[in-house]
Amino acid sequence: MPLDDILLDSEENMEKAIEHLRHELRSVRTGRATPALVENIKVDYYGSPTDLRSIASIMVPEATQLLIKPFSPQDLKAIEKAINDSKIGLSPHSDGKQLRLNLPPLSQERRLQLAGQCKAFAEDAKIRIRTARRDGNKLIESEEKGSVMTEDDAKSGKEQVQELTKTYEAKVDDLIEHKKKEIMTV
Repeated sequence: MPLDDILLDSEENMEKAIEHLRHELRSVRTGRATPALVENIKVDYYGSPTDLRSIASIMVPEATQLLIKPFSPQDLKAIEKAINDSKIGLSPHSDGKQLRLNLPPLSQERRLQLAGQCKAFAEDAKIRIRTARRDGNKLIESEEKGSVMTEDDAKSGKEQVQELTKTYEAKVDDLIEHKKKEIMTV
């Protein structure tokens, strides 16, 4: 496998780690309501777990409120149960046709917990990035042992993989810092 392909493969895996981190961070609550808080909650929909966004519309009528309207009125109870069972810490209020979720202001303690949660997501992303680095380095070593790549090319390739790793770890740090600022803003 040529060095360019190895580097491209490593970079793709690192980019996937960043995308996964962005997805995880969308579900972390800040001071404002966002549909991402609840859209991935699994609802028991005719016996199969289904994302909430697939069976209901999620709107933000106010900065601290979410409005969930099921496409089918009989799904209201299942949605309410799924929200109560989830770990978001919000209790839905039903009027028979729709659910309202009021987001209370975050306490300083809760803000620190959410910041810690973001830190855990960041560490997970860095582990994925380092795994991509390890895999890239292993491919380079196997190409070198198979006499497909020279020792100098292998050394250069490992340095390039390390530079990619540093770049993507810096992206993770930037994303986390931005999210922490969002969470800590009162």
